[in-house]
Amino acid sequence: MNVEQFYPLFLKAEKVTIDSRKVSSSDIFFAFSGDNFNAASSAQKAIESGALAVIVEDKNFENEDRNIFYVPSTLKFLQKLAVYHRDQLEIPVIGLTGSNGKTTTKELIHAVLSQKFNVQYTYGNLNNHIGVPLTILSIKPEHQMAVIEMGANHQKEIELLCTLAKPNFGYITNFGKAHLEGFGGLEGVIKGKSELYDYLKINKRTIIINENDHIQVEKTIDYDPKITFGKITSDYFFQIFSDEHFVGVDYQDVKALSQLTGDYNFTNLCAAVSFGLHFGVSVDQIKDAIENYTPTNMRSQLVKIDDKTMVLDTYNANPSSMIASLYNFITFEGTKTVIIGDMLELGEESRIEHMNILKTAHDLGFNEIITVGKHFKAVNDSSQSFEDTSELIQYLKANKIQSENVLLKASRGISLEKVIDFI
Repeated sequence: MNVEQFYPLFLKAEKVTIDSRKVSSSDIFFAFSGDNFNAASSAQKAIESGALAVIVEDKNFENEDRNIFYVPSTLKFLQKLAVYHRDQLEIPVIGLTGSNGKTTTKELIHAVLSQKFNVQYTYGNLNNHIGVPLTILSIKPEHQMAVIEMGANHQKEIELLCTLAKPNFGYITNFGKAHLEGFGGLEGVIKGKSELYDYLKINKRTIIINENDHIQVEKTIDYDPKITFGKITSDYFFQIFSDEHFVGVDYQDVKALSQLTGDYNFTNLCAAVSFGLHFGVSVDQIKDAIENYTPTNMRSQLVKIDDKTMVLDTYNANPSSMIASLYNFITFEGTKTVIIGDMLELGEESRIEHMNILKTAHDLGFNEIITVGKHFKAVNDSSQSFEDTSELIQYLKANKIQSENVLLKASRGISLEKVIDFI
């Protein structure tokens, strides 16, 4: 079975899935196996559930009469199918990466462009070597644009994802201290994320630049085509404003107030507005999109429960985003408790980075500082340092937080959102 032969069958499918539990009528199921299970054993059941076809990499389960097809590698076949499908598309595809804010930016870009176009985009956090192909394969004839988020934690990963998504437009949110272990330090982060620029330059595609970011400017100097924002001389110039804890963007005296907290979200808003303006979305439509976008994904999410105002930012954390969150939170009026959890994948830099964050939290003078995780535990000898979330929950059951404002910030692996019901 090769991709060209299989493609007509793919075009008849409702969707592509790698989860045997979610197979429904007219789906294509890719049976990805792990160390402890053989997904190909679910092939027959998937067909009985209405699957249009199943792709397996175990020849023992092949049954072409029932549309169960063997390939040497389900992953490689998924990626090749995605590339073949991408080559048939004649719509703008926006590629997006960065150390911080890429998912929020992706959501905002989608919200803005959807005011005028039928836009497909990365759902959730499906931004890796499997998620990107799945996103590409979810693009249907009715879609007019696509926004594809690309994540990475080591060199050459963005390069691979670019060969799959083949973006016409690209934007890097920023270069920060994320995944330092895999990238080999900050310089490695810059090099790895810039693989998006490399692809766009080679293929003469459009780069979107925040001209207040000197790294973005240096990496794209003298390059064309590009779209710029951030300075008065840029293609688009915006001003920041805020109302209570929310950040807004002002373009030519039209103000759009988002439901996002933190000035660090301003550039995310600027990028989304820039894309909208470039593609002819009206200023009034952009304003509606920004003001009606509600963050629900534990990223810069402001929640009021009883007498508490909580900032939920528990989906990801690294030194750059943690510092930004702390400096934003100190501006809140009233008493403040920070609950900060481990920042993962920092490698040799982990201890010093956790020490720096803890020192910053103390220097800012929060009323209460609680840390969660083994990395913080190693540098915090206070009685409010906990090994894990479950240990913190036991503490909170007996010790109610008195502060009016609470920040929760940690890497995804800490699952810090579990403590919300106990605050």
